[in-house]
Amino acid sequence: MLFGRKDRKPIKLPGKDPEVKEWRYTTCGYCSTGCSIEVGVNEQGEGVRARGVGGAHVNRGKLCLKGIFEHELFSSAGRGTTPLMRDKTFEDFRQVSWDQALDRTAAEIKRIQETYGRDSFAIVSTGQILTEEFYTLGKLARGVIGTNNYDGNTTLCMASAVSGYKRSFGSDGPPGCYDDFEHTECLLAIGSNLPEQHPIIFWRLRQALEKRKFPVIVVDPRVTMFAQMADMHLPITPGTDVVLLNSLAHVILDEGLEDRAYIEAHTSGFDEFAQLVAQYDPVSASRICGIDEDTIRNVARLYAKAGAAMTIWTMGINQSTHGSDGVVGINNLNLITGNIGKPGGTSLSITGQCNAMGTREWSSCSGLPGYRLLENEQHRKEIAEFWGIDPEFFPKKRGLFQTDIFPAIETGQIKGLWLVATNPMTSMPNTARIRKTLEKLEFLVVQDAYQDVETTEYAHVYLPAAIWAEKEGVMTNTERRVNYISNVVKPYADSKPDLWIFNQMAQRFEQGRKIRFPETAREVFDEMRQLSKGRLLDISGMTHEKIQQNRGIQWPMPEGAESGSPRLYTDGKFQHPDGRAKLIPLPFVDNNERPDEEYPFWLNSGRVVEHFHTRTRTGKIGNLNKFSPTPYMEMNPDAAQELGIEHMSYVRLVSRRGDAVVLVQLTHRVPHNMVFIPFHFHECVNRLTLGLLDPYSRQPAFKQSAVRIEPLTEEEKDMAAQINRAARAY
Repeated sequence: MLFGRKDRKPIKLPGKDPEVKEWRYTTCGYCSTGCSIEVGVNEQGEGVRARGVGGAHVNRGKLCLKGIFEHELFSSAGRGTTPLMRDKTFEDFRQVSWDQALDRTAAEIKRIQETYGRDSFAIVSTGQILTEEFYTLGKLARGVIGTNNYDGNTTLCMASAVSGYKRSFGSDGPPGCYDDFEHTECLLAIGSNLPEQHPIIFWRLRQALEKRKFPVIVVDPRVTMFAQMADMHLPITPGTDVVLLNSLAHVILDEGLEDRAYIEAHTSGFDEFAQLVAQYDPVSASRICGIDEDTIRNVARLYAKAGAAMTIWTMGINQSTHGSDGVVGINNLNLITGNIGKPGGTSLSITGQCNAMGTREWSSCSGLPGYRLLENEQHRKEIAEFWGIDPEFFPKKRGLFQTDIFPAIETGQIKGLWLVATNPMTSMPNTARIRKTLEKLEFLVVQDAYQDVETTEYAHVYLPAAIWAEKEGVMTNTERRVNYISNVVKPYADSKPDLWIFNQMAQRFEQGRKIRFPETAREVFDEMRQLSKGRLLDISGMTHEKIQQNRGIQWPMPEGAESGSPRLYTDGKFQHPDGRAKLIPLPFVDNNERPDEEYPFWLNSGRVVEHFHTRTRTGKIGNLNKFSPTPYMEMNPDAAQELGIEHMSYVRLVSRRGDAVVLVQLTHRVPHNMVFIPFHFHECVNRLTLGLLDPYSRQPAFKQSAVRIEPLTEEEKDMAAQINRAARAY
């Protein structure tokens, strides 16, 4: 069976050979959709095929392009085979035993902390490992190593959603679910290109639209695939989402379309909120956000008059200097229209990584397990007693976010760093600055399934980790559904599960030998169940067996419950002390980098369907990588003609931070003053981005930068073409 883009090498789906001896259940390890997947294993115990699970609620047998070929990851290029080590002179890595690598790492952590203080060693985690591993790493970081500078790379993608949920509702946790597509009467999607970011969720939406028509409104500065199928496309000026959301609320209140009963019963802060949005009339707002006043009024009326309305978003909202405010603005909109906690009415952030929810819930990055806070004395006491340590060992507030850890390395506050399944040389803004930052570290340990990640070039120790279905445990998807990952195949070569690595590291610290670190994922999950009792994310009624049997269960599911809960806040009670949600006024402060005479183009970035994040995995799968093996940018044909730039030629993009050479694709998907680049390529987009930080979430504004376009010399053009041909051949 063949399919593929015209004039491209077609994708080849495997036929009957190789023969599958057994199909083993697991959950996809790419995005946050949480698709149930079965991997076919042959006589030799190798994963040779993948298929969707027909009885699974999330994907109902479907898989996207990445899931179809996920089994190829088990033997893909660049996998780490054995621990590696080198000294400070950065001579070539040498192979060492696990004991040697772990002993060296533990000794360096102790040396750095004894010399410079406990917080001089930092840990940056991921959204890719299993939840039991997150919990164990949190126990190690908070209860043994004791550094307060511990965070996850989810700060780069979901921190604004977390912050916005906490500010509005008193807790993290998406309140809605995928089933809301089947009940909503109006969908507003802001900064979300669902068909390419989360194809199976988009398929769920299309299924709902086939049964029952309702308006779909897409807010995006680019004419994405999602915008093309929408009923209305609002091409907003980058970074002005708060202005649009305030203006929608203005119209709703001005025309008396709000749900007054819901506001009075379940919210606080209405008067201050109403005073603020009164300043954002559609005429004034249109001059800032670029959406005409009649469209603003029309959208506000559609949304408020719908029996149920929902908003979804991804990085277009989150990756902004106003990301947290944007999420709060969405929550405000749904609170004043009574669209929280009911079928079809929700603020649903579409999460990025496969287990970003797991790190939010259990990793202790931003607090303590189970959505507990370091700032709460009772929470510190509960976890200290459970782990068997002194509550005073915990800090009284969270430490640095990931985006603040790297500047702290620059200033000498942090001397050592442990990276777990994250690649800041590609994912962090301003690559040149990150390179110089990593060079300043006295000790860097990289723990990753792939030895060839760019950041390993700066490591003193490399620890090869097992990938997703070489381990056992659970992950949580966008709609709070906990799903099971089985140990489909053995870990590659001498790589080890992350849980094993964390447990072994704990035993090398005196306090780690006093605390119980369970050896199996099931034992760890039992600890998590106990700690979840009575909390918002109660999973005490779940077991690995129940989760696998049901193809995933949504929390909360307390002990004794027969099923999980599809929605939060159905009773109108929120997690703030007064039980009410907060309506929060959001003044707009325009602090973005904007195009000017020297740098006349907006730089926008995002995903393409064939790749995932930094291409550590998808860049090695031929059937995925062939569609975009090298960096490219979308550019408006009229703007290109003015500059004498031709389709499929090479140009240099220049920002105030750096430059990059890219292939040009001319398309009307982008406006005249904008270029778009997929963010997956380490040699490109983040060499240019500014990355100003949101004041609440500390998430970078990847999508609001300014660039100019310069021609290449003939020699540079030839070199770029050679690199492109080599990448396509690979």
